[in-house]
Amino acid sequence: MQVSDFDYYLPDRLIAQTPLAQRDASRLMVVHRDSAVIEHRVFRDLPGYLGPPDVLVINDTRVIPARLHGVRDSGGRVEVLLLRALGGDRWECLVRPGKRAPVGERLTFAGGRMTGQVEAKTDFGGRVITFSAPAGVDTVVESSGEMPVPHYIKRRLDDPARYQTVYARERGSAAAPTAGLHFTPELLEEIEANGVRVVKLTLHVGLGTFRPVKTQKVEDHVMHSEPYRLSQEAAQAVNAARRAGGRVVAVGTTVVRTLETLAGPSGEIAAGEGTTGIFIYPGHVFRGVDAMVTNFHLPKSTLLMMVSAFAGHELILRAYREAVEREYRFFSFGDAMLIL
Repeated sequence: MQVSDFDYYLPDRLIAQTPLAQRDASRLMVVHRDSAVIEHRVFRDLPGYLGPPDVLVINDTRVIPARLHGVRDSGGRVEVLLLRALGGDRWECLVRPGKRAPVGERLTFAGGRMTGQVEAKTDFGGRVITFSAPAGVDTVVESSGEMPVPHYIKRRLDDPARYQTVYARERGSAAAPTAGLHFTPELLEEIEANGVRVVKLTLHVGLGTFRPVKTQKVEDHVMHSEPYRLSQEAAQAVNAARRAGGRVVAVGTTVVRTLETLAGPSGEIAAGEGTTGIFIYPGHVFRGVDAMVTNFHLPKSTLLMMVSAFAGHELILRAYREAVEREYRFFSFGDAMLIL
């Protein structure tokens, strides 16, 4: 399978640069897998497609201001992106330019309030850095770091809270689980009032989600691992919904990755905590997910491959062509898709 099979034409003007004033005012494309019917709605219509005993699974990760500006002892400047906490103020990071951060290099951040020691290189070209700050590393990161919005967003984000879901709780992500950005507290209340249980899990978004595919063959790409956690209570709620004949509706590809990692052969979801490097592309047999809320993804990305695996390659590419024709907004601050 060729990576080029997942390419499509997208005018730059359709890449959303800012979020809408109202989160749930975004458009919603509804794709029915069985009939191949495509509907065009708005996101606040979502509750009409859900009902008991369905369960809606969301990712409560919280984005940290993970982009840091560092200075070498020589005066050279580097940009550091925190990817994954390794414990003890050690982080897996991306560093640009990497040649300015050899092993053993000492970096200074926030006007001297924090330092970082480069301890090792990683297999994906990143660095392991141990940070130190008298006031606490988390405190300095929160006060001096920048929100790591994707490279295709050229405009300044005036309100960093708009790059967080309304239910974000567990800090640790380097990027937002963007399918969740469309939800408001009122919409979630309406969904629950209709008898649909809302269940939380945590997957901290890192390099695995947005690392570009550089191979020609899909099968040759290697995903980077991301940490997840699903509680026993959450697993029981998901399994109970399935036993009652309900659907497991995943909000975002991060939720799909977690549930498919933890699903057994029968579809039973096991509670657990760990890291997942699962790579989902056409040919994958889905066991833990019955429906999916997602955004429109970059050409040739692992996320586009995942939704193609779920809905079918031809149907997804047709849906994307239709989205372009109807001028949907794409990517992180763009419109949404519900795949049933």
